Amino acid sequence: MSKEDERAYDALIEFKGFEGVSNEIAIRMIGQLIDLSGDLKRADGTNRALEWCDTVALRGLTNLETALLAYFRANAWENRHRERRRKQSVAWAWEQPEIQQQILHLRGAISLPGFAEMDSLRRCQILTNLANVLNTVGRFVDALEYWDRALQMNPRFGMALGNRGYGLEHYAKALYDQGHRAQVLFHAHQGLSAALSQQAFYEGEYYGAKRLFAAERAQIGRALDVEKVSKIIDSHEHSLGNSDEEQRYRSWCLQNRLFLNPLNDLGNRSVAARDVLMLPTFITPLHEPPTLIGFFNQMKQEFASARWLFYEGSRANEVHFSDRGVLLCNTLDYPSYSLAVEKVKAAFRVAYSIFDKMGFFLNDYMTLGIDADKVYFKSIWYQKYNAQPRKIRCEFEDSENWPLRGLFWLSKDLFDKDFQAATEPDARALYEIRNHLEHKYLKVHEMLLPRTHDESLEPWVTDRLAYSVQRRDLEAKTLRLLKLSRAGLIYLSLGMHRMEQIRQRGKDQTRVGSISLDLWDDDWKV
Repeated sequence: MSKEDERAYDALIEFKGFEGVSNEIAIRMIGQLIDLSGDLKRADGTNRALEWCDTVALRGLTNLETALLAYFRANAWENRHRERRRKQSVAWAWEQPEIQQQILHLRGAISLPGFAEMDSLRRCQILTNLANVLNTVGRFVDALEYWDRALQMNPRFGMALGNRGYGLEHYAKALYDQGHRAQVLFHAHQGLSAALSQQAFYEGEYYGAKRLFAAERAQIGRALDVEKVSKIIDSHEHSLGNSDEEQRYRSWCLQNRLFLNPLNDLGNRSVAARDVLMLPTFITPLHEPPTLIGFFNQMKQEFASARWLFYEGSRANEVHFSDRGVLLCNTLDYPSYSLAVEKVKAAFRVAYSIFDKMGFFLNDYMTLGIDADKVYFKSIWYQKYNAQPRKIRCEFEDSENWPLRGLFWLSKDLFDKDFQAATEPDARALYEIRNHLEHKYLKVHEMLLPRTHDESLEPWVTDRLAYSVQRRDLEAKTLRLLKLSRAGLIYLSLGMHRMEQIRQRGKDQTRVGSISLDLWDDDWKV
């Protein structure tokens, strides 16, 4: 770092207060102090910047200023994480408090109205940063969504191109299907090459990142005949079904990346229009029936059925005959009653229920010994979930299992009264919808009436027993849940593959027999 940077840092750290300083200048100073603190490795500067964030947040900020402040908070927490990860033991720690704060603030910035007011460069930076931290903790499926959103804004954005390629490379290494691995590696090589091309755009020098991208591309080139794969890769010659209805449905699934197929994460490619994800090869006692395979079959079927229910419910454009003659009163608050709405609700229920089932699966596979009635997706990771501080079970903490750690971090997106902290700003709303769907009263509206300060009118716009949600908001949240449960099933399968690799290190493979099972024919599914 230059002497000029050190002088700028000293001037900022000695600044006494923001009295008389405009919001715009104050926020700019916060961003500068965070950047300089990170470059100079000065923890005191990062601490001061976070204190300033708390002070400025109490002012009357515009939407844009509020979103920028959330982004700068995330950068400050990245400084803290960078400082902490110098210790070797931190890299594979399952709990990463600094990353948890980064995810929360970056998502907060994206969800705020001010995000749309930012220039495209800043939005690309935020989306790319969020993708990077999600990928770090093992949520590579979720990370791809944010890299792709950045590249939709700027297809030449170098840090999104390069990091996406890097993420795909590691995704490929986690796969057990060699054909899928080759295709994902090929796309990783393409992304890294684009990031290193003269057309790539960088807002700074990024020498270290470019060296990393070049090294990773060279590594793929040594492991894969890229030219050969480019000639044989088959992306667009697969049938999407016989009927127009089936083709529309499968096209919709591809566009929303809802097939249980890693190739669907590469984009809208017809080769991915099948739910081919299975459990990996695993070792089990000879007398053990295929219990886990049957369980995974069931979760897959439930997901696929929920996906179809949501598709039908969210796209309905006419009254179903089963709704005719069902007499209902008009409660004057624009209620939404129909079979289509109930299908969306059912899809929400099923998608949410899959999470606890994944926990039940892990309890058996990892032999955690948790009482079956006390298995919950949020709590299985901890030795004693009601103890403070919570400690990760050694079965997880002691394993360098990237996909399984991704599943653990996915659990942080869900709210639970015993686990108040969540990395998803919308987690509480998802929890309340599920709770009211299952146990209380969820009311769906075509439109929500605004709250009123007139006490005589309030009962007519607020149902005191209901948790009210607008129909399009329920649909958006259900689609989000479907994507989360899909990602979870991928992490579960690939995490199991990684665990089998860990378990078999140094074991005598000559005592292992092989049993294969036939597939259940589609014609039998009636």
